Amino acid sequence: MSGGDPGVFAMAAAVFEAVEAGDPAWRSLDIRVEPGVTAMLAAAAEVGAPLGGDFCAISLSDNLKAWTTVERRLKAAAEADFVIALYNPASKARPHQLGQAFDALRKIKSQDTPVLFVRAAGTAEAAVVTTTLGAADPSKADMRTLVIVGASTTRRVGRWVYTPRSERGAS
Repeated sequence: MSGGDPGVFAMAAAVFEAVEAGDPAWRSLDIRVEPGVTAMLAAAAEVGAPLGGDFCAISLSDNLKAWTTVERRLKAAAEADFVIALYNPASKARPHQLGQAFDALRKIKSQDTPVLFVRAAGTAEAAVVTTTLGAADPSKADMRTLVIVGASTTRRVGRWVYTPRSERGAS
């Protein structure tokens, strides 16, 4: 059992890694990956449509990859002006990495870029903090939080945040 979509930064990939490395007979097992609502889609629905344009998802966990790899991906996504959904933003073992991610993004993106902290998306306990990259406080996140960093075109309309689908929709 895995929360959210098991195919996005979750256990489905681990199962297939085990199948690949394990007994060749495992390759004939009847494995079903049941789709779920991804954390980024649930979080986006709480705030409007921040994923309306091009976006990417990056896990800040360095349990299975080097932090330098995470930083390289953050830089590439920021330079390409993607909306970025940040998974695994903070844990007891990694309380500092979201701050490091924000520091890396602040070197490329505007300080006014919208940042959304969406905790427990899709539940009765859902909570949203809307801020800017310049003011984003990493302590607002835990492992139940999905952080969305907007693109240059992402904007607020009342309590809603959205990213236009096209450059024509951008101001």
